[in-house]
Amino acid sequence: MAFDAHGIEPIPTEHRDSTPWEQFWIWSGANIAPINWVLGALGVTLGLSLAETLAVIALGNLVGCAVFGLFNVIGHRTGVNQMVLGRAPFGRRGAIVPGVVQCLVSMGWVGVNTWVVLDLVMAVLRQFGVHGGTGMKYLIAAIIMVVQLGLALYGFYAIRTFEKYTVPATVLVMAVMTVLALSQADLNWTAATATEPADKLTAITQLLTAIGIGWGITWLPYSADYSRFVRPGASAKSVFWGCALGMYVPTVWLAALGACLASTGGSTDPSALVVGAFGAMALPVLLLIMHGPVATNILNLYSCSLAALSIGIKAARWQVTLVAGVVASAVLVVFVQAEDFARAFDHWLVSILVWISPWASIVLVDFFLLRKGKIVVTDLYEESSSVNGRALVSLGAGLVAGWAWQYGTVPLMQGPLAKALGNTDFSWFSGALVAGVLYYVLCGERTPDGRRRAVT
Repeated sequence: MAFDAHGIEPIPTEHRDSTPWEQFWIWSGANIAPINWVLGALGVTLGLSLAETLAVIALGNLVGCAVFGLFNVIGHRTGVNQMVLGRAPFGRRGAIVPGVVQCLVSMGWVGVNTWVVLDLVMAVLRQFGVHGGTGMKYLIAAIIMVVQLGLALYGFYAIRTFEKYTVPATVLVMAVMTVLALSQADLNWTAATATEPADKLTAITQLLTAIGIGWGITWLPYSADYSRFVRPGASAKSVFWGCALGMYVPTVWLAALGACLASTGGSTDPSALVVGAFGAMALPVLLLIMHGPVATNILNLYSCSLAALSIGIKAARWQVTLVAGVVASAVLVVFVQAEDFARAFDHWLVSILVWISPWASIVLVDFFLLRKGKIVVTDLYEESSSVNGRALVSLGAGLVAGWAWQYGTVPLMQGPLAKALGNTDFSWFSGALVAGVLYYVLCGERTPDGRRRAVT
């Protein structure tokens, strides 16, 4: 593996040797995570039947993962990372705002993703007669953090190799787990507690936001960071399908498994799900669980460093990654000491992801509608103080619209429109619609023949 010395500059053609198939493994690894079992079970918990839950998960992810595939196509076409691409609509200085948010959010996820699996690991270890308290948690957390930070420091080529050779093995474990769990489960396909149409609609919208359409959207700020390494000769179609399916397959698979287990009437607690359903496979499940945060967090750490560089920090990419890893480790120590705070932080972090859909809508409108899929890459790196105020106004309006129709777990992030309409959650849609339409209206000038063109 070569050391990845690249920062946020465009990747030279001779260094772009990744394939769409390798992108599939990268995104599959990032989404083989225990949290998807729990989010899949959420549909049943909210009152939907198993059949309804599976339909929402499968159809919703078609939309979310398709948008994700489009963002990867942009990265492949330009060879530029995602937050630098955001300079096109927002301007060099205007892009600092979403860049800072992405940097902080991705760093926060490193701590959260590591923390959430510790109880799972402890539960599985008890199957082997290994018992321990806080000290054992610190040891497990340290092992996970060292591995994921080492891979992220080495960069893209190490990430690609890790996912390429470990994910197929985890897929095999998942397949055996699925057969074992379903063979023991007495599935109830039609039982539902949400019988009224209004209650059913509320449950569907909340599930769409958590693990349906909203899941693919949450990964959009990361996408081009990896597809920029795909060889230029690869077709846009192959990049789209490699990335979209890499997101879709494991997300739907694990979420469906969680929903099936929840439909049997058992606990939806992840520890209970793992130990109760997979006790006979404790060792491979333990490896799968520990693989999950590593496969996800190496992307968080790597993309965090690129976001930091995109806002103007002058340092080598690996140095920024190291700082992000140290900060995330300190956050993790706090989480282990204060479980209630960690849980509250997790809920808050999920709630603030409402910023992604309006930002993503602006980026898509700018690239595909106003610029017709063409960006002058050198313009993204010009030293200037440019700020596209119209993009920031559109982003602000989209944030307000998204918050108004968001029903998050944090009371502050429960908007008036969401509560007025039966606790429904269409934040991803309202934010994207308002921001995208407003940006198109504000930033499109008409040429003499009546067509719109982007304001540069």
